[in-house]
Amino acid sequence: MLQVITRTQAAACVREQVKTTVPRTETVDLLHVAGRVLAEDVTALLDVPGFDRTTVDGYAVLAADTFGAGAAVPAELTVAGDVRMGEAPAFRLQSGQCARIATGGMLPSGADAAVMVEHCEEDAGVCLVFQGVAPGENITRRGDDVKAGSSVLQKGTTLSAARIGVLASLGIQSVPVFQKPRIAVLSTGDELAKGDAKPGQVQDINSFLLSAAIEQSGCTAVPLGAVPDDRDAICRALERGLENADMVLISGGSSAGTRDMTVDILRQYGDVLFHGVAMKPGKPTIFGMAAGKPVFGLPGHPLAAYFVFRLLVREAIGELLSLPPDKPFAVRPLAVNVPSNHGREEFLCVKTDENGRLVPLHTKSGIISVLAGADGFIRIPRDTEGLQKGEETELYLL
Repeated sequence: MLQVITRTQAAACVREQVKTTVPRTETVDLLHVAGRVLAEDVTALLDVPGFDRTTVDGYAVLAADTFGAGAAVPAELTVAGDVRMGEAPAFRLQSGQCARIATGGMLPSGADAAVMVEHCEEDAGVCLVFQGVAPGENITRRGDDVKAGSSVLQKGTTLSAARIGVLASLGIQSVPVFQKPRIAVLSTGDELAKGDAKPGQVQDINSFLLSAAIEQSGCTAVPLGAVPDDRDAICRALERGLENADMVLISGGSSAGTRDMTVDILRQYGDVLFHGVAMKPGKPTIFGMAAGKPVFGLPGHPLAAYFVFRLLVREAIGELLSLPPDKPFAVRPLAVNVPSNHGREEFLCVKTDENGRLVPLHTKSGIISVLAGADGFIRIPRDTEGLQKGEETELYLL
């Protein structure tokens, strides 16, 4: 009989076991760091931008020289020279002078604003300014984007294109990141087929589903394939996983059926820390440690296996990579009543209707297509009668 614990207790147990693992790090070139996780905080060593610069094509000016300028009475300024891109101006603007400048050019000393070229007219070295500007207008000051010494990105940050752009702006060429944890995936069951399925067989979905989820979580999948319900075959596969990966996921063989032997095999190689979680789907989940490595026994049904991955395996990954806690993507009202009295914490896939309300996609654990059509999932606390229509509900991404 399963000794059921809550999902919160299960997550805490997983993190407690994994946190003793010393994470491995490596330094990776910025061109190849997308999707990786920072292993250290990043502090700016210089200002961005590193100089005062214009944000428009036009003329660098002293703003006071343009006060009151208009179409009828333009300001007349002498053109002192050109600002070349990528070079520091060798001159200083005096009152009554301006300088031609392109977007991004370094502001000459003395200048404190820029006038758009559309508002100017130049002839014989004299620039007529038909619209006044205020000090600081159309320019970016040194350090306006990032100031030297400021914290830019924190350890545990997943590096997106935008964040990599910030690092590049600081002149950073490479960063320390966590090495990708290697997670082995094993599917078990006499009924599993790969390719053509005979009557009574089903496709091995979990090898592909879980491997993809692993890769999307910033880790490296180590596929072990599918094996029948044979103790020796499962043991050999588990040994390969423990030898070649940092964590092992075994799908199938976790319930209380006579042929479900994962928990016994795990006891042979290590310790079972829990077997049974009060969640729907995913109640027969197993977790233990073998050879100092986390091993999960996931339900064979793909939807249940995915939710266990999303809600518990990702806890282990988060601990290994110092990722921030899972947070809801949004809070939106429910479109209908959602009854639930299973005595378990329940998770339902949902879609968003045209009015921004959440519509549950009721299904069974053996059905996988619901994942592809969902916008996310909601959580229904255990020991409740469900959620009410209109109730503001947290939406989590799958």
